[in-house]
Amino acid sequence: MKQRVIITFFLSLIFSIASASAADLGAVKKAMQQRLPQIESLWSQGLVGENNQGYLEARGSLSADQTKLVAAENADRKTVYTAIAKSANVSAAQVGQQRALQISKGAKPGLWLQDTKGNWYKK
Repeated sequence: MKQRVIITFFLSLIFSIASASAADLGAVKKAMQQRLPQIESLWSQGLVGENNQGYLEARGSLSADQTKLVAAENADRKTVYTAIAKSANVSAAQVGQQRALQISKGAKPGLWLQDTKGNWYKK
């Protein structure tokens, strides 16, 4: 539940970013919210984890549909990170790394996470 609250908060940031069009970011937010249950399922199965750059990463064999789902999520995250970075005058990589830290702090037990040194661990 805490993970969902953090993700919902993160998605709400989308609307506060003036550097991208509200329509585009609104569509990204909606897409991310719609796929969240599927992402949560992949997390719970241990098939994906959250890397230290703020993106999903396969931890097991994914089907073609699961691979597309992860790619779509990561593309939307990149869009959000880029928009936040522009408004904060930092790099998208920095935003992603900060997001990874937020995810790791709020993650529920069982989620695969990658630490800052690139080592994977299960929370």
